[in-house]
Amino acid sequence: MASTTAQHAEREQPVGSVRFDWAMVALSGGLEGGAHLDAWANEHGRVDNSFFTPWHGVLYSALLLVGVFLAGAFLRNIVRGYTWRRALPIGYGLSLLGVLVFAAGGIGDIIWHSLFGIENDLEALLSPTHLMLAFGWVLIVGGPLRAAWQHTDQAPTTRAAAHYPKVFALTFILSVFTFFTVYANPFAHVLAVGGQPEVQGEFGKALGVAGFLLQPALLMGLLLLALRRWTLPFGSLTLVIALNTALLSVMHDQYLMIPVAALAGLLADGLLQFLQPSVERPAALRIFALVVPAILYTLYFLTLMLTVGIAWSTHLWVGAIVLAGIVGLLLSYLVLPPYQSAVRRAM
Repeated sequence: MASTTAQHAEREQPVGSVRFDWAMVALSGGLEGGAHLDAWANEHGRVDNSFFTPWHGVLYSALLLVGVFLAGAFLRNIVRGYTWRRALPIGYGLSLLGVLVFAAGGIGDIIWHSLFGIENDLEALLSPTHLMLAFGWVLIVGGPLRAAWQHTDQAPTTRAAAHYPKVFALTFILSVFTFFTVYANPFAHVLAVGGQPEVQGEFGKALGVAGFLLQPALLMGLLLLALRRWTLPFGSLTLVIALNTALLSVMHDQYLMIPVAALAGLLADGLLQFLQPSVERPAALRIFALVVPAILYTLYFLTLMLTVGIAWSTHLWVGAIVLAGIVGLLLSYLVLPPYQSAVRRAM
């Protein structure tokens, strides 16, 4: 009877596969690239006051490919007898919903533009229809991460192909968040170098420091969440930090920061292997959460010091590094509260 029940449960939802995960990674990468290409075109004055641009064409073509892939899998499994609620592998139902949300946001964007005109700069990031696109975007690219999170088979594997789809999904989710908070990102707007009269003075410094609070929170929040669930393979943090920074840097022509992020990622990977932070090792998790953002932004400021110079005082830029580390440390207490650590040790 138990065997029959298990077989019936398996028939209720198709089993995902590494090949399916990688297909979604590739398609999600196209969507990420299309969005950042569109942003690059806007940043460099390559667009006019119209919704129908070549850059939007690339973005929505990428969305169409994702939609066709997911809809094809959905319909194929419906024909095989699965219910419509469970016709996609675990974790991917929300990705299909994300395609619909993104498409609805695109239609809404056309209407919004006709009523209120074309948004520019910060307005474009805060437009309600664009935030709707962001919501759909996160749902789409998060498929491999959700699939891995809900997978019940915890047997370890050394196959990188099985680990990296969730790492790419994590990177893509982070990139959505950093895309829509680019106005407060030190890798996109290097305010510490000076030479920008409109952001000098106390207000400019405050805006710059805000980036060292917000961005470490986004990065470490996602990394610590992943570490609570998995042991990530070497290279994962390099991929997350370097690829995310590369996407931002290309948008704003800050190419100097790409090797900085890659080096910080490698050091973070080394620290991950050395400390082995996990829910069973809370002290290591907290040290990791403190040190990783400190490494990233120490390298950031050292690079500025050795190249273009730093206009901020030593008090300010060293304090920004310390604050970034503190943000990571505080987040570790949210991901793994002290009482949970005590309970695990008692067990």
